[in-house]
Amino acid sequence: MSFYDALETRDPVEREADLLQQLVQQIAHARLATPYYAESLAGVEAAACGSRSALAGLPLTRKRDLISLQKRFPPFGGLNALSAGRAKRVFASPGPIYELQGETTDHWRMARVLYAAGFRPGDLIHNCFSYHFTPGAFLMEGGARQLGCAVFPGGVGQTEQQVQAMVDLQPAGYIGTPSFLRIIVEKADEMGADISSLKKALVSGEALPGVVREALEGRGIAVRQCYATADIGAIAYETTPGEGLVVEEGVLVEIVRPGTGDPVPDGEVGEVVVTTFNTDYPLIRFATGDLSAILPGRSPCGRSNIRLRGWLGRADQTTKVKGMFVHPEQVAEIGRRHPEVPRLRLVVDNPEAQDRMVLRCEMAAADAALAAALVDSLRDVTKLRGAVEFVAPRSLPNDGKVIEDCRVY
Repeated sequence: MSFYDALETRDPVEREADLLQQLVQQIAHARLATPYYAESLAGVEAAACGSRSALAGLPLTRKRDLISLQKRFPPFGGLNALSAGRAKRVFASPGPIYELQGETTDHWRMARVLYAAGFRPGDLIHNCFSYHFTPGAFLMEGGARQLGCAVFPGGVGQTEQQVQAMVDLQPAGYIGTPSFLRIIVEKADEMGADISSLKKALVSGEALPGVVREALEGRGIAVRQCYATADIGAIAYETTPGEGLVVEEGVLVEIVRPGTGDPVPDGEVGEVVVTTFNTDYPLIRFATGDLSAILPGRSPCGRSNIRLRGWLGRADQTTKVKGMFVHPEQVAEIGRRHPEVPRLRLVVDNPEAQDRMVLRCEMAAADAALAAALVDSLRDVTKLRGAVEFVAPRSLPNDGKVIEDCRVY
């Protein structure tokens, strides 16, 4: 069978209706079951949120705010409907940020992703994500268990022992970072060890350079990558190399303009915002801080969900100018004050070793009165002086940046 289940090939209209119905249910649940959403969604009527436009009107929950939220609502920021005592496991990511693993086997919805990477029930998988503090290894292991695969908990490091285990156990495939798989393959060559049982790999946690993919596939290892986070789990996964990442069926994805919650047109680069339907740890409009864009058309693999271009950078472009922080949200506020400007971008440079801000605005024609008003808004919002420059419509790069730091030191 080519697909994990029938959800992957359903009509997009049917999928959208299902996601929006789940959205209404999740909002109602989160308001009742979690302290954070009881507060942040106070006054929101769940039944009125069954559309993309209604969703776009809800507040974002930013990943970067989890540290302060978890101090206010310990230990999980008030986002959890499941107590720490009922969780299967509790993890700590750098920050520290604490996450929980809920009561279901595949809390992070990875079985579908592993299936798309070629894993099948009965496979033995060599898992080289970390089993220490962070949930990476368990994120994958839950999916493997759901799929019916056995897992060898290799973890990280100890390369010679990893190779020896592969020689002895003959696993069908590998999960971990692509760079560590390459190290293992090179160590096996050095040792004269046969690890040819490895025929497939699901990699994540870092970029997959083309040269690394080619080197691994030259050894007979079919490599697929996925985009996942500790909080959300699977977001999107690769089925056909070079054709983007298919969005996982259990999430609702938006691409928004950095610094705002405003969705951008398909194809435009923006911040990835995800809503999950996990009732143990509901996340509604969770801003990941990652940049991506929607690819047009369907995947050639036959799956009908939308696709992401992949990871295109970070959305948090906060920078410091003359000793003061300037945030994407401030640039967004200037845009709200001047809706006649469709797109703008704050460029920071330092000619003659002096910080300078120039607000570049897409406009068909220069307007002196508007330029003066924009200069005033820039100073009012950022408390810093800057200039305004009008540029041709659609001339600003489609890279998701609203602040571009061009300073040379």
